[in-house]
Amino acid sequence: MGRAVKGPVVSRLGERLHLQHGPIDLIIGCDPAAREAAFDAAVARFGSVLEELVAELPSLRVQGAAVRGVVARRMVAAVAPFAQFITPMAAVAGAVADEVLAAMRGAGPRRAYVNNGGDIALHLGPGQSFRAQIAGLDGAALGLVDVQAGQGIGGMATSGLGGRSLTMGIAQSVTVLAGSAAQADAAATLVANGVDLPGHSGIVRMRARDVVPDSDLGARLVVRSAGVLTGAEVDAALSHGAAEAQRMLDRGLIRAAILCLRDRVQVIGQPACFLERSAIHA
Repeated sequence: MGRAVKGPVVSRLGERLHLQHGPIDLIIGCDPAAREAAFDAAVARFGSVLEELVAELPSLRVQGAAVRGVVARRMVAAVAPFAQFITPMAAVAGAVADEVLAAMRGAGPRRAYVNNGGDIALHLGPGQSFRAQIAGLDGAALGLVDVQAGQGIGGMATSGLGGRSLTMGIAQSVTVLAGSAAQADAAATLVANGVDLPGHSGIVRMRARDVVPDSDLGARLVVRSAGVLTGAEVDAALSHGAAEAQRMLDRGLIRAAILCLRDRVQVIGQPACFLERSAIHA
């Protein structure tokens, strides 16, 4: 994010809008009545987002640092409730999605979303819904998330081994539903970190800075691969992550979490949001 990049790219994908600038890549949708005005607002707000973040990048890589920008403040607010190590960078994708969606809402859409690489900010007016598929790294469908207006869900985010960011856990994927995309982004990072088997000989770990030199995780160990696991080991790893998700749910930080590892899925919170999967362990 710190390198010089060309200006924002704006294009249409049929009824959707595509915005891209450096590492930020958004797919945006909106109901027809408000679409053009909402898209114009999204383009206008998106133009300076990357520069705002780059200007404060050193502070955003440190836990508890003071920041000034609107998106940066969203990131700090999203990670603040968690009583463990997490920097504002854990919420960057969700916070960007939230900020662009906030600009769009001035156009009065009934339904709108901003998808930032799988971290999605949602606005659902009365009677509206949103459905997204959870997929593994191999493209295999793991299930569907179905969000309805009135459930208090304004965002969803996914984290896990092999995704865009480094992880300390072995989860295939952890999808979190929360009040905002930034909140979901931060929570998904921590729950995915919790799906783990500390000390397991088949799990390869490296220092984060040896994988990504400027990683905000520094010398902390991140997972690079996980070998063969028994069914009992998979269940144990999932239970560790599920306990973390349950603590967040009890504190009102999230609405639901779907944890996936190998052939197992565990749902915390609102199981009605998760569809078309038979192996659900509540």
